[in-house]
Amino acid sequence: MIGERIQQARKASGLSLRALAEKVGVSAMAISKYENNQSTPSSGVMLALAKALQVRTEYFFRQIEVELREVEYRKHSKLPKKVLTQIEGDVLEQVERYLVLEDILPVSPVRRFVLPEGLPDKINDFDEIEHIANVVREEWKLGQNPILDLTGTLEERGIKVFQTHALHDGKFDGLACRVNGAPIIVVGADWPGDRQRFTMAHELGHLILEGRLDEAMKEQEEKLAHRFAGAFLAPAAEVYNELGRRRSWFEPRELCVLKKAYGLSMGGWLHRAKDLSIMGDSVYIEMVKMFRRYGWHKQEPCDEYPREEPQVFTQLVFHALAEELISESKAAELMGKSLVEFRVLRKVDHASAATH
Repeated sequence: MIGERIQQARKASGLSLRALAEKVGVSAMAISKYENNQSTPSSGVMLALAKALQVRTEYFFRQIEVELREVEYRKHSKLPKKVLTQIEGDVLEQVERYLVLEDILPVSPVRRFVLPEGLPDKINDFDEIEHIANVVREEWKLGQNPILDLTGTLEERGIKVFQTHALHDGKFDGLACRVNGAPIIVVGADWPGDRQRFTMAHELGHLILEGRLDEAMKEQEEKLAHRFAGAFLAPAAEVYNELGRRRSWFEPRELCVLKKAYGLSMGGWLHRAKDLSIMGDSVYIEMVKMFRRYGWHKQEPCDEYPREEPQVFTQLVFHALAEELISESKAAELMGKSLVEFRVLRKVDHASAATH
């Protein structure tokens, strides 16, 4: 079992056998034997492995097996196999810690994901997506206003959201999968918030579309998920209120203001205007050309929208710690931090000092 754990951590770190061996101070052959359970590392080597792989030693003895199912990447064709393995290894490690924590809690406060009621059995055209996005908002009691914390909104409804730093030249654009039947969405930890949000809404769209498309529409699934993401983040009624029914041009500053309000990129607002026929194709093309001319398709001119972070896992760790279901050391392991780092997070030292 230890061998599989070493291999998983190595792949998650993106290290080759030789690179890990150099960090640990052993031969690549020794690492290979450890991974194949042909040899057991000494306690000293185990500590060196933990340091090189940036995990706690408890990680190697964790008794849980997780398999990512129905893994789907966006832009996956541009990612080499080694990179895919690194991303999946990183996600697996995070998922494992989450499942370990759920097993510790007597009753998990996280609900099971259930599709909203009122969805059509079949989706026949793009315009239906606007209605479906409204159905989801109504069922989730979100109203029509901007969703301030999309990550929290999804987590509250049973979709696990994880973030990864295993990004490569912008070619990783999101991942969705299932573990034990629960949907998982993975986004970049360092992405701008609007990109995180659009990816999460896009993957939610895939969950909604699943099983509702015939063969012809199935070929359009990515575009349909894009349409859903825009409609979910900026409902049609609000878009009309903000932009009006017909426009011949948009000032960039106007789009910046809307981006800040809704967490939808400037480019996303152009798409919404086009989808809802607020501006014609010719105007859209001219604005896209302008964006490309100034490089705004890569870096928009206004401030970045704040990044979001998953909060449920951290909340559950401290819940379990408060109820004495886990030790401080176990809490640190689950958080993927050293005991010193965890104590800073917990502010134990500060609190202890205050009591003396």
